[in-house]
Amino acid sequence: MRIKAALLAGICASVASVPAYAQDDTSTDSVGGEEGNVIVVTAQRRAEALQNVPIAVSAFTAEALEAQQIKTTSDLQLTLPNVTFTKTNFTSSSFTIRGIGDLCVGVSCDSATAIHLNDAPLFGTRLFEGEFYDLAQIEVLRGPQGTLFGRNATSGVVNIRTARPDLSGFGAAGEAEYGNYNSIKVKGMVNLPVGETLGVRIAGFYLNRDGYTFNQFNGDRYDDRDMYGIRGSVRWEPSSSTTVDLVAQYFHENDKRMRIQKQLCQRDPTGVLGCLNSRLDNSFTNGNSTLGAIFASQEFFRIRGVPAGQTPLTPNFSTGSLYGTDVFAAAPNPEDPRVINTGFEPNYFAEEWIVQGQVNQELGGGLNVKLGGNWQKVKVDAQQDYNNAAQSRAPLQNGLNNLAAAAAGAFGPVLQAYLKPIAARLIPDGPNGKLCASQSDPNLVGVFGAANNSICSMNPLAFDRSNAFQTSWTGEAIVSSDWDGMFNFLLGGIYGKLHLDESSYYVNAFGLDYAAGVLGALGAAGAGIPPGPETSYFLGSPFYRNTSDDLKVTTYGIFGETYVEINDKLKLTLGLRYNHDEKSVRARTPLFVDAAGASVLVPTGATDLTNALGYANLDYDAGLPGPQEYAVRSASFEAVTGRAVVDYQITPSNLLYASYSRGYKSGGINPPLSPIFAVPEAFAPEHVNAFEIGSKNTFGGLQLNLTGFYYQYKQLQLSRIVARTSVNDNVDANIWGLEAEAVIHPVPELTVNLTASYLHTEVASDKYLSNPRDFGGGRADAVIIKDITNAANCAVASSSGSVAGINAYVAQVNSLINAGVIPGVSPGAGLRAPTSFGPNSGIASTGAFSICAALQGLAPTLGAAFGGVETSTVIDGGTYDYSAGIPVNIKGNKLPGAPNYKVSMGAQYAFPIGQATLTPRVDVAYTGETTGNVFNGNVNSIDSFVQANAQIQLDGPDSRWYVRGYIQNIFDSTAVTGLYVTDQSSGNYTNIFTLEPRRYGIAAGFRF
Repeated sequence: MRIKAALLAGICASVASVPAYAQDDTSTDSVGGEEGNVIVVTAQRRAEALQNVPIAVSAFTAEALEAQQIKTTSDLQLTLPNVTFTKTNFTSSSFTIRGIGDLCVGVSCDSATAIHLNDAPLFGTRLFEGEFYDLAQIEVLRGPQGTLFGRNATSGVVNIRTARPDLSGFGAAGEAEYGNYNSIKVKGMVNLPVGETLGVRIAGFYLNRDGYTFNQFNGDRYDDRDMYGIRGSVRWEPSSSTTVDLVAQYFHENDKRMRIQKQLCQRDPTGVLGCLNSRLDNSFTNGNSTLGAIFASQEFFRIRGVPAGQTPLTPNFSTGSLYGTDVFAAAPNPEDPRVINTGFEPNYFAEEWIVQGQVNQELGGGLNVKLGGNWQKVKVDAQQDYNNAAQSRAPLQNGLNNLAAAAAGAFGPVLQAYLKPIAARLIPDGPNGKLCASQSDPNLVGVFGAANNSICSMNPLAFDRSNAFQTSWTGEAIVSSDWDGMFNFLLGGIYGKLHLDESSYYVNAFGLDYAAGVLGALGAAGAGIPPGPETSYFLGSPFYRNTSDDLKVTTYGIFGETYVEINDKLKLTLGLRYNHDEKSVRARTPLFVDAAGASVLVPTGATDLTNALGYANLDYDAGLPGPQEYAVRSASFEAVTGRAVVDYQITPSNLLYASYSRGYKSGGINPPLSPIFAVPEAFAPEHVNAFEIGSKNTFGGLQLNLTGFYYQYKQLQLSRIVARTSVNDNVDANIWGLEAEAVIHPVPELTVNLTASYLHTEVASDKYLSNPRDFGGGRADAVIIKDITNAANCAVASSSGSVAGINAYVAQVNSLINAGVIPGVSPGAGLRAPTSFGPNSGIASTGAFSICAALQGLAPTLGAAFGGVETSTVIDGGTYDYSAGIPVNIKGNKLPGAPNYKVSMGAQYAFPIGQATLTPRVDVAYTGETTGNVFNGNVNSIDSFVQANAQIQLDGPDSRWYVRGYIQNIFDSTAVTGLYVTDQSSGNYTNIFTLEPRRYGIAAGFRF
C-alpha cells in the first residue's frame, strides 16, 4: 500500500501541529516542515494523503478554516468550485454541488448532499445554524459517493471531523471576539490526559449579537443570534491495536433569527395572481389574491348564502371586495434587504443532541475492523411574519364595524346570538381596537378555543410557523485490509432508523380567523344549530396546518470495494453497494374542512379538535361531523450503485485518474392535499451516472488539481406548490463542468489559493410542468382564474385559438354565477369579465375571479358557442388537467443553484517580527449568475456577486497567543443565494435568502 500505518501516524501528528491550508503542498515526500504539509483525508473511508485520492475532494484543516474566515457552513461555498449553499423556506437549507441540490421539499425528502459528522450520516441536522469550533478538518467530496458513503449522496459529501483527545499531554485554547452588531463570541477547549491510555477533551462556543435586520415598524432589530454549543470527547487506547472514541455534542439556539430575509414581488393590479412574471420589485403581493382575503371577501360570502329566514346581510360582514383596495396596497417594502416593516416579532428555536461511539480494532494479519454508532435528536421551531409587512386595517373596517354592530344587536337578536361570541374573540375591544388572530395551536382551535390561544395587534397579522421534532440512529461496521500485496478490500454495512414525531407548517392570518368565525356562526344559524348563552360555532380548523407526523424511515446498505495495484503506478478500484429505504407517514392539511372536504362546525370554547386521529374531545351535537382522519402512506425504494476508478501515478507528485460512479437518492411520499387536486402518492428516486477525469499535481511550489465531469441525471426531484402544499415531480438532466484548484508557494512565507469552475446544467428531456407564476402557459387564448371557493388558480383555454372567444366564455360563466343558476352557489357574487394583467407583466393571458368547477363543467356544452374550450389536453403522452395550470416544456432549462462560473482567490504573507509573526490575508470570491427556479427567466434570475474578506493576525512566539483583526463582506454585498416561489393562494410572492452583511471586529486568544 502507498501509505502505511506508521507513516499515517507521523502525518497526522504533523497536520495537528503545523498550520496547513485547504490544498497545501502535499507531496508524499514531504511530511511536516516549512516547505509543505501532507493533508490526510478519509474520502475512501481510510486515511490517505489528499493528493493520492482519486476523488475530487477539498479539505480544510482547523488552521485553514480560521485563516479563510470559514466560520459557518455558508462560508464554505466561497472557496469551493461548483459549490453553493443557501438557506431555504422551511428551516432547512440546500448544499448544491455541481448543480445537484435539494430541490425536493417535504418531510420524506432526503438531502442530495450527505452531511456526516466523524463519518456518521446525520438526518435533518442543525449544524448549519451554529458556528464551527474545535474541528480537526472539514472534507467536501464532490460527485456521487454511491459506494462508501452511499445513501442519497448524489451530489457529494460534507464530512465534518471534530478534534479528538490528545493523550500526549495537557492542552487548552481559548478565544474571545468582539465585533460590530455588538457581537460577542467566545470559544475554547481543554484537553486532559487521564493516565497513559485515556484522554478527555471538552470544547464549546457561545455567540450573542444584535440583529442584522432593522424593523421600521417599531425600531427593533431582528435576525440576531443567541446560541451555544458544547462537545465532550473521550478517547481510550487500551492497547496499541485498539482505539475507542466517544463524542457527545449539544447545540442550542433561542433568538429572533429570520427564516426569510425579504419578500419581493412585481405587484399584480388585478389580484388574480398577486405577483406577475416579468421581474422582482420591492413590492408586496396584491392581498386580494390570498387565502384570507378570498374567504373573507364579499364575493365568497355571497355565494355561501345567508341564514335561513334572514335578509341577505351576509356581505355586510365581509372584510371587503376582491376588486377593492387590499391590505398591502400602501405597505412599504424598503429596498434594503436588511430593512423591513412588520408588526410581528420572529422567534427561532433549535436544539440538537448528537452522541457517537466508534471502535477501531486491528485484528492482525493486516485486517482492521471499525464499528460506529450515531444517535441524534433534533428540535426546531420558527415563526415569523408571513410577508414581512405591516398590513393596513382600513380595507377591513366596514366589516369590523358591522360585526361589532351585530354583536350589539343592530341586526336583530338571532344574528346577535351567533355573532357576539365571535366578535368577543376577534375584536374584544370593539371595531377600532386590537384584532386577534389564532396562534399556531396544535389543538386546531386557536382564538376560538377554551384557552383563547391568540395574538392581538392593531394591524391585521399574517404569520407562519415551521417546526420539526425527530430522533434517529445509525450503526455501521467496516472491515478492511492493509496488505502488502496487490489486492486489498473494504467491506461494510450500515443500518439506520429515523422517527419524525411531528413536522408542521402553519399559516395563520386574521382574515382566516375572521372567515372561520363569521362563516361558521352564520352556517350554524342557517343549519339551525342553536348557540349557547356565550357559545357560537366556527369553521375548524381556523388556520392552515400542513402536518406530517409519525414519519418512519428505515434504511440499510451493504457495500464493498476492492483495490488492485496492478503495478507501482497503476491502480484499479471497483465498488458496489446495495441500498434499501422504507418510508411511512401520516399527514393531513385541515383548513375549514375535514380530510373528506366536509365543513367542520366546532363550538367556541372547545379544548381540542384532535385526539389521536379525530375530534374525540368534542361533545357532538346533531349536525356536527365525524372525526377527521389522517392520510397514511408508505413507500419503499432500492437500488444498486457503485464505482470504478483507474488511477495512474505518473510520478510521486502527479496522479491521473478516470472514474465512473452511480449515485442514488431515495424517493419519497407526497403529502395529501386539501381535496382540490390529485397528485401521485409517491415520487421516484433519483439516479445519476457520473463520469469524471482528474489530475492531481505538485510542481515544487505549485499544487494544481484539474477535474472534468459529465453527469447523466435520471429522475431529478423537483418541487412545486399545489393547493398550498409542496409536491414533487421527476425530470431528467445533463450536467457537465470543469474545476481547477491551485495553491502556490513561491516562497515559504507566501501562500496563494486559487479555484475556478465552469458548470453547465440543463433539463435533458421533454417535461411539461405548470409555472405557478403563469398558469396560462404563455398563451394569449387562455384565461387564468382565481377560484373564489378555495383561492387556488386554474386556467381555461380556447380549443380554436380564439382570444376573444375564451374571454367571452369566462364572462358568460361569471354572469351565470352572478345570477345564481349554478347549483349550490347563491346569486349576487358580482364577478367581472376577464381583464389584462397589463404591459410588461410577463403574462400573455388575461385573468379573472371565478369558480373553476363551473368553468370546467360548462365547457363541453356552453363552450361550443365560443369556439370551443379546453380544460385539459394530451401532451407527450400525458393528460394535463388545466386546474393545475397549462403546462410548458422545461427541456433545456437550467437547474437552480448552479452558476456557470465561480472564481476565488486568497493570499497571505507571514512577516517575521522577532519571535512573533504578522500575517495579513485577503480572500475574494466571485459567484456567477444563476437561477432560483427551474422555469428560469428574468423573474427567477439571481445576480452574480463578489464577496471579499480580509484579516490580519499577530502570532506570538510558538503561536502561544494571537491577536486578530478581521472584516467579512468588505463591500457589504447584499448577495442573494436562493429563491422560493410560494403558492397562488399566498399570492405568488418570492422569498429571498441572502449572505450576511459586513462584519468586522477583533479577537484574541491563546493555545498551549
